[in-house]
Amino acid sequence: MSRLRPLSFLILSFLIVLSVAAVVGQAPPARRNILSRFAPRAIERGVMPDTTHAPGTPETRRRQSLRAVAAVVDRTNRSGARYRPGKVIVKFRDEVTAASRLSAVASVPGRGTMSPRAASQNFDIVQIDPATDPEVVARAFGERQDVEYAQASYRVYPQLVPNDLLYSNQWNLPLINMEAGWDIQPAAGSEIVVAVLDTGIAYTAATAQFNAGAFTIDADGNVGPPGSGGTAYPALGNLTLQFVAATELGPSNRFVSPRDFIWNDTLPLDLNGHGTHVSGTIGQMTNNGSNGQGDVTNGGGTAGVAFNVKLMPVKVISTQWDDIFGSPNVGTDDVVAQGIRYAADNGAKVINMSIGRVGPSGCGANQNQDGCAPVIEDAIAYAVNKGAFVAIAGGNSYDDGNPVEVIAEIAERITGAVSVAAVNRARAHPFYSTSGGYIEIAAPGGEFGGFGTSGGILQQTLDLGLIETFDRPPSQYSAPRFDVLAYFYFIGTSQATPHVSGLAAMLIQQGISNPAAIEGALKRFALDIGTAGRDDFFGFGLVDARSSLRGLGLAR
Repeated sequence: MSRLRPLSFLILSFLIVLSVAAVVGQAPPARRNILSRFAPRAIERGVMPDTTHAPGTPETRRRQSLRAVAAVVDRTNRSGARYRPGKVIVKFRDEVTAASRLSAVASVPGRGTMSPRAASQNFDIVQIDPATDPEVVARAFGERQDVEYAQASYRVYPQLVPNDLLYSNQWNLPLINMEAGWDIQPAAGSEIVVAVLDTGIAYTAATAQFNAGAFTIDADGNVGPPGSGGTAYPALGNLTLQFVAATELGPSNRFVSPRDFIWNDTLPLDLNGHGTHVSGTIGQMTNNGSNGQGDVTNGGGTAGVAFNVKLMPVKVISTQWDDIFGSPNVGTDDVVAQGIRYAADNGAKVINMSIGRVGPSGCGANQNQDGCAPVIEDAIAYAVNKGAFVAIAGGNSYDDGNPVEVIAEIAERITGAVSVAAVNRARAHPFYSTSGGYIEIAAPGGEFGGFGTSGGILQQTLDLGLIETFDRPPSQYSAPRFDVLAYFYFIGTSQATPHVSGLAAMLIQQGISNPAAIEGALKRFALDIGTAGRDDFFGFGLVDARSSLRGLGLAR
């Protein structure tokens, strides 16, 4: 994941109002009004020399704190995992009747009520008194014989030689032998669907209305409601905003089955830029420098790994503007689990998860301890069993004490899912990339220190300077713009992971369709760059496109 942490096309002649019923213990969610699925042509800009999104910068830490100011404040446990008050995730055993589930809910603390199940759930959400600690309630459920697991709702965060004009800035693709890989598999995944579980994607034009309320930010960067102390930011009121599709991600027909679990609809717009950047590494249009397609202004822009794949935008992560606008959901374990199951049920053969969170060690031995993510583990196992390969960001907290990345750790226990560490331009360990026994493979994630701005991973995304107006003083705070595109260098395991997802799509195109076989190919043909054999920094080594796609003697 990157260190951006806090945390069917019809002309519509009528107003679509998207609303969700209020959740117990929370303020009624604001509405998002989609006025049309059209907007003016995107404004295309060049490369932006921005490094404020690197791990550990004051700007990054400040952005991490932004959250829904109208809602109850998150709780934090001893391992540093943040979780939502007011609800618990419970998986009853299959044989338990509906009546028995209701009886169980009534028997635990917190005055619980059970929410109806969504189609993408095999678990229940139990709404409880916001003043009751969800971890205490989860432990009470976990002690029952009729419960498989129970947990709090923990927050998850966004962690051929082409002729594209900016390809020379993309050191990351030659580093994994991508040019030879394209020669072996020129189709580059044209029959494969890759689901991007992230902040959304700039995949379509739209005009939408939102409401932005007032909030304050204290000296430590914590956000609170008006009058809570700190610097006051004014309400912006009702805003009509235009969204554009990223020109380098190609035509609208390459996007399939879009779904937004943050706003509960089928329009997963990216209000942050992270998901769009990640999607570019997976499948940015490539070799379009002279054919008049994509970003004509910048000569075809950048290249992507599997540049013909279908992309499935699945929004499971809320970011700053989602919170300010009052989205009905935030990015928690249950939301992520629904996104995984949705992707698998709708034809995704690869699932990219450039997201993560920290938690305790030993979840494999005791999934019911506080901070574990059994609901996500269950969903990943479900997806792999349906034939989807899953790539998960290994984490960006090495310099913060190297805590366990709970979601990445799951991959070690599921064959067909891999956790991905990062390397820099020198094929060395960057300062942020989490290490541990669960790291399985490495890919380019970049590093600015010692390499300058161009040490990051370059892709087209939304112009962050026009989005992150909350980084400005209150007098300069203004409505964001989502109609301008630019090229940014990001660093993080979020940027490493899509290299693996794109390569997995090409392996499937090559005929290696079993998720376990894909994992085997990536590991067997990786370039060993650390301690001989598998190690905690790079796993089995740096992925190699040429060697993996040649794949001699592999089971398929």
